[in-house]
Amino acid sequence: MVTLDLKAVTTPVGILRLLAVVLTCITFSLVASVGYTTETFWTYCMFTWCFCFCVTILIIVLELTSLSAKLPISWNDFTTAFAMLAGLMVLVASIVYPRFYACQTCGRQIGASVTSWLCYIVYLTEVILTRAKPGEISGFLSTVPGLLKVLEAFVACVIFICLDYTGYYVFAGLKWCVAVYSICFIFAILVIILTICRLLTRFPAPFDKVLIVCNVLAVLMYITAAVIWPLYSFRNNPRPSLCDLPNVFCGWDLLVVITVMTYLNLIAYIVDTVYSFRLVFFVSRTAE
Repeated sequence: MVTLDLKAVTTPVGILRLLAVVLTCITFSLVASVGYTTETFWTYCMFTWCFCFCVTILIIVLELTSLSAKLPISWNDFTTAFAMLAGLMVLVASIVYPRFYACQTCGRQIGASVTSWLCYIVYLTEVILTRAKPGEISGFLSTVPGLLKVLEAFVACVIFICLDYTGYYVFAGLKWCVAVYSICFIFAILVIILTICRLLTRFPAPFDKVLIVCNVLAVLMYITAAVIWPLYSFRNNPRPSLCDLPNVFCGWDLLVVITVMTYLNLIAYIVDTVYSFRLVFFVSRTAE
């Protein structure tokens, strides 16, 4: 039977989710009132706010009706992973939208940018509140390595979005970099799915050891990408003068974005590896 659980909307996390619903609704309403366009960045921003609005409402309803406890998934892992993903998506939208669509006299666009930043703060606060504390028993995605897996997957998605404008297929070295991004992305997604679906216990090998090995391989692969991508992308390829003109889309800048995202993911994988290594070989032995 369905029973109402008012804690879903009265706890600090529940209140934050209600705020996220209100802020995302205000944001995409303001943007929609300005007009519609088919540009990629506008579509991404609008999708982000609508997606976060719908999923956050779904989470509130499922927890309010206690149906979340009946789902065959790890609910805490799912909500924590979503809060992390939503925060990252809204962060990018909060940077991209005012960069391309706001101006000094654009009141509704400025208002949407402000509410989008507030929404990012709300999701970030939710991640902080739901993150596993030291010594606390919780799901994998609530821990630092789990949150890093969400970050790694999201950064790879940003790279994939930018790849369409780069002509990476011209050079074999850049194709290798795309292979690195794809392989590591698939592994991160598999970890997230296995965790949420509670399938880690059925893994045929010690999952924590496998995770460390894959993280080390990912670090090594990303090191090669961090060297090869800027080498092939910027060699004999200066920034075009057209990129200095206002309101002009510059594909060259996306090469810089991919380079920055590559180094960001490299740092994330290094931290992930160190943290996982510490948990497995130091904390676990101390507990024994």
